Amino acid sequence: MKRMKTRVIKVGNVLIGGDNKISVQSMTNTLTQDVVSTVNQIKKLEEAGCDIIRSAVSSLEDAMAIKEIKKQISIPIIADIQYDYKLALEAIKYGIDGLRINPGNIGSLNKVKEVVKACKEKKLSIRIGVNSGSIKKEFMEKYNGVNANSMVYSALEQTKLLEDMDFHDIKISLKSSNVPMTIEAYSMISSLCDYPLHLGVTEAGTPWRGTIKSSVGIGALLAMGIGDTFRISLTSNPVEEVRVGKEILKSLGLLDEGLELISCPTCGRTNINLIKIAEDAERLLENVDKHIKVAIMGCAVNGPGEAREADIGIAGGNGEGLIFRKGKIIKKVKEENLLQELIEEIKKL
Repeated sequence: MKRMKTRVIKVGNVLIGGDNKISVQSMTNTLTQDVVSTVNQIKKLEEAGCDIIRSAVSSLEDAMAIKEIKKQISIPIIADIQYDYKLALEAIKYGIDGLRINPGNIGSLNKVKEVVKACKEKKLSIRIGVNSGSIKKEFMEKYNGVNANSMVYSALEQTKLLEDMDFHDIKISLKSSNVPMTIEAYSMISSLCDYPLHLGVTEAGTPWRGTIKSSVGIGALLAMGIGDTFRISLTSNPVEEVRVGKEILKSLGLLDEGLELISCPTCGRTNINLIKIAEDAERLLENVDKHIKVAIMGCAVNGPGEAREADIGIAGGNGEGLIFRKGKIIKKVKEENLLQELIEEIKKL
């Protein structure tokens, strides 16, 4: 699918925008100054495939911890700054790879200039973050409340503030917990500027509801060619955010790596415990580093037939099942051995 053309910026060693891959982000939920806990969480996120991590910098101690955290991690780290421009300066001093700020809420114009000057010197990018709860009053009055227009023009005002300081290493986020509003806002701003866009449905909720809302909102935008990086916001372990993000990219053909697992819904033809087999397969195959498609199917109708494009798979029978490769049956095994035999065949690929 064709992506909207955006300018390219850097966050550490990760390029965002242009034709670069769409990066998946997350945010630590540890106290940043607790270096051990923060590093341990980031390492788990790295293993899950996280490209960029963001951490809250709410104190001088948080900012000072950045230097030690960076020594122990492999992905870029962004400082999330609220209100205090001095913390942004301290985070830059201690080696942060980028900032997430709202220029309008960190103080006077001179304070913004200090932050921009420091970012220029270190060649750092800034993400302007506007969500449905941080829109300037004047835009809410002008556009009759919280909506796509008030979000977009509030963000563009913040962007103009940095542009007037000859700063252009910017990405923009426009997040709402309302999915249609999120889609409308990002669609609108993508037609008004060429800055890379950080997608997100904010406060999406628990893993079940949040995954659905995020997949609909972010998935719709990505399918339209809009978006250069994103975070799935879940009330859960941040690793789950990365896992969901990677699956969204895979489902749209925007990530060509790792294993893809497909499985059919159960029906009256199913004579094996397909639900358990599929759940166990998802868990056991999660970290398999092979670019293959694996099918877990309930019967021969949905097995070698419908799933013939799979590199390998199983199709259930009556207490037994078939293992097939590219639609061709290679062996028949008992139900209790199906998954282990499948894993052994995957190792041969």
